[in-house]
Amino acid sequence: MSDQIVRAITADGLVKASAITGTVLVERARQIHHLLPVATAALGRALMGASMMGNQLKEERGSVTLRIKGGGPLGTITAVSDHLGNVRGYVQNPAVEFTEKAPGKLDVGAAVGDRGTLTIIRDMGLKEPYVGTVELLSGEIAEDLAAYFVESEQVPTACALGVLIGVDQSVTSAGGYLIQLLPGAGEETISAVERGVAKVGSVSHALEHGMSARELLTHVLEEFQLEFLEEQPVEYRCYCSRERVETALVSMGRKELEALICEQGSAEITCQFCDKVYHFTREELSALLARV
Repeated sequence: MSDQIVRAITADGLVKASAITGTVLVERARQIHHLLPVATAALGRALMGASMMGNQLKEERGSVTLRIKGGGPLGTITAVSDHLGNVRGYVQNPAVEFTEKAPGKLDVGAAVGDRGTLTIIRDMGLKEPYVGTVELLSGEIAEDLAAYFVESEQVPTACALGVLIGVDQSVTSAGGYLIQLLPGAGEETISAVERGVAKVGSVSHALEHGMSARELLTHVLEEFQLEFLEEQPVEYRCYCSRERVETALVSMGRKELEALICEQGSAEITCQFCDKVYHFTREELSALLARV
């Protein structure tokens, strides 16, 4: 079954929400990048958070980039979503081994670190993208995303992201939700959302028992009448191509490209998002040099 994103709004217009099931796309990321469990959990959370944010965009060529620099052993985590929620990403140090903070509970916060920043880049096809940066709160990613919306955009937000990993290190379930209060929401609305969040508890365990993205939102917002706006399949999708790599090589400039030809004679360029390798011979590099 494919991964899904659903978006909904409450009938009173006070709460908007998204939910995602991401088991397949997080497992795909694990396989591509050869991730160990704590890296799978961290990158998976980032991918699903970016996916839900990207899915909210209205611009067809829009994108959302989520970048976490927490100072922990995983290094920088990057996730990029298109306007539909299809997502790609990577973690700087995928082979980090980390102890559990409790039986069956990976210490993602410690592996990510909490002495750094969360940056969100929204590219909506305008001259300059919107860039917002906040200090990390915990490194657990969902908490940091919720804090970002409150601090940077003044939108009260509840976010949950979870990845469960089996004994063979594969992803057994993954998903999450993003719930945001709209203007006019008062204490009664806040309390109703908080009760639903507490009742559902661990999102990854809820999904492990077969809950769909639509059902997840229905349970978390059970005190509200929901109007579902859209349901969209999503996947791990890289947009790299030989043409894009050629453009990147040309953009290096004449001096650096000449040095590459002189010193190495050929080049192998690996895509950070999908690990595909592009090979360029001396003749092909020389042809690119002629375009500079």
